[in-house]
Amino acid sequence: FVPGLNKGKALYFLFMKAETKSPAGIPMRPVLTSYYRSSQFLLHEYPSIPHTSPIASIFCTDVYQSMYSQMLLGLAYRLDILCIGAVFAPIFLRAMNFLEQNFHDLADDLEHGTVNARITDAAVRAALEAKLTSDPETAAHIRKECSTKNWQGIIRRIWPEARFLDVIVTGATAQYIPSLEFYSGGLPLASTGYASSESFFGINLNPLCKTEDIAYTIMPNIAYFEFQTYKSQENGGQGEEEEIELVDLANVEVGKEYELVVTTYS
Repeated sequence: FVPGLNKGKALYFLFMKAETKSPAGIPMRPVLTSYYRSSQFLLHEYPSIPHTSPIASIFCTDVYQSMYSQMLLGLAYRLDILCIGAVFAPIFLRAMNFLEQNFHDLADDLEHGTVNARITDAAVRAALEAKLTSDPETAAHIRKECSTKNWQGIIRRIWPEARFLDVIVTGATAQYIPSLEFYSGGLPLASTGYASSESFFGINLNPLCKTEDIAYTIMPNIAYFEFQTYKSQENGGQGEEEEIELVDLANVEVGKEYELVVTTYS
């Protein structure tokens, strides 16, 4: 859908949270944290996509340092970036707000090829210092664009080669579409997948479609999917003694609404 996408870089704002343990000593962490620690991400996805965000920045659980370092390199490589995104819309909008609040410090680091003193994580500092060089031209451009009161279309002005935003905008996140469109200046919003912590469900086979046309195609090899006919509370809902009837993927009916019942391999 996007020819030449592999010839540029991608700016994804990716974050991890600190791991905790249950009273029984079982590790507990969000599913994305587990994924970013996995060999699937570290050995396959991350090397296959030319991310601007270093692994050290993604692994840093200090939100400010992680965001600052990812944004700094995203600005440093701004003319190479063809894709910008985050898993969820609120995270992406938080990144835009962070840029608005911190562009002076970011521009100073870009101008001098330095790293702000507030970045104290040694691995993050080392990753930034290995990639940054003095770039007064980019610093001046960031100051100019971010100083204006008009932030409509700011993404196109800072990342002029960007082809689309990669961010989930269905379900509860649909409310953020107007804000994303405000910042993006008309870039397509590619909502590519439908998933939960337990399982991936499906993919959008037409990722550059209009937001009102987004649909996901179930991937039946990922888990076992069954469908329960949806009955709203206004129409009586499910009675406590009422038997729940499930149908499989081959027997769903066009035009009916269903709730998804998932059985994972585990």
